[in-house]
Amino acid sequence: MSKKNPFSDLTAKSMEELAQLEVENTAKGFTLRFQNSLGQVENNAEIRKARRQVARVKTAMQVKLK
Repeated sequence: MSKKNPFSDLTAKSMEELAQLEVENTAKGFTLRFQNSLGQVENNAEIRKARRQVARVKTAMQVKLK
């Protein structure tokens, strides 16, 4: 992902790649939430980053469908 526009990298990917990214980031967010509840997460910002990345992927998928 580029620092200026993280969405631009996603628009070039295929639907299959986007679906795979969605699954990976959703699973990452899930494990981070569990680790956070157990006090094992050192950087709480990672949870927000994972959630936002899932939203970016879902948005890119919706743009491709139109």
